[in-house]
Amino acid sequence: MKLIVGLGNPGMKYHKTRHNIGFDVIDYLASELGVTNFRDKFNGDIGEVTLDGEKIFLLKPMTFMNLSGDSIREVIKFYKIDPVEDLIVIYDDMDITLGKLKIKRKGRAGGHNGVKSIISHVGDEFIRIKCGIGKPKRTEEVINFVLDTFPKREREDEILPLIETASKAAKSMITAKSIERVIEKFNRK
Repeated sequence: MKLIVGLGNPGMKYHKTRHNIGFDVIDYLASELGVTNFRDKFNGDIGEVTLDGEKIFLLKPMTFMNLSGDSIREVIKFYKIDPVEDLIVIYDDMDITLGKLKIKRKGRAGGHNGVKSIISHVGDEFIRIKCGIGKPKRTEEVINFVLDTFPKREREDEILPLIETASKAAKSMITAKSIERVIEKFNRK
């Protein structure tokens, strides 16, 4: 059993913003896997599919970013999911070059409040697919930057390919015999 989570904020106000790239990846992955049965449960939108005999849950927490761990904890507890091996979290990262991704098994929150919330509920060992969203020119612009949409050219040239690559990485982890090899492969790109 695997739980793949995309972080974001609910509501049209946040639709397709930099901070919601995790939701965008989950939507793309759901389309790729044929998941159409999303339902409101565990303080989130959750869908499921069976792939190669393994049950896969896709989750978009609807708790707002800073409380993402609440929703994830509920799913993990209910289905008895091992966060170290079976939790994959996809989210935005300003410290990674726009359009690039990095996968890690553990670490700190790096200033990301959604990740901070998850760590407070399940610990710091879970698989992370970090999507590079670029950086604001000045640090005081961080909140407006992450809650803004991508300019059209950035979205088409950098973000749509990133969403596809992040989806492929998550899908590869579902069926891989070695997650380490998947991490190496995608981190080299």
